[in-house]
Amino acid sequence: MTDPKLTPPPELVQQWLVETLEKFGIESHYYIATRAAQWGADMELEACCEWLEPRLNPASIDDFYAARRPKPPSLKELALARLAELESDEPGYWAGIADIRLALEALPND
Repeated sequence: MTDPKLTPPPELVQQWLVETLEKFGIESHYYIATRAAQWGADMELEACCEWLEPRLNPASIDDFYAARRPKPPSLKELALARLAELESDEPGYWAGIADIRLALEALPND
C-alpha cells in the first residue's frame, strides 16, 4: 500500500503490538490483522461520511454511521437476552427468575 491515508500511524502500530503480546502471546498475528482491518474500515467509513456531508443532511449521515457502526449491546441487554434463553430452555426451572428479570429491567440502559 502506498496511500498514506491507509497506513496506520507508527504509534498506533506500536500500541497494537504491545496490546497483542500482552493479551495473546503467540496468537498475536490474528489480533493485529483484526485491528488493522478494523482501522482500515473505520478510515473508509470516515472518508465516506466526509464525502456525504455536503450532499446530505446531518441526520442522514448520523443514521448512516450508526447503521455501519452499531453500538454493542449493554450488559443489561446481554443479561436480558441470556435470561430469555434460560427461560425458553427450562421453563419453570428457576423459581426466582421473575425477580431477576425485574431487577435487570430496572437498571439504566448504559
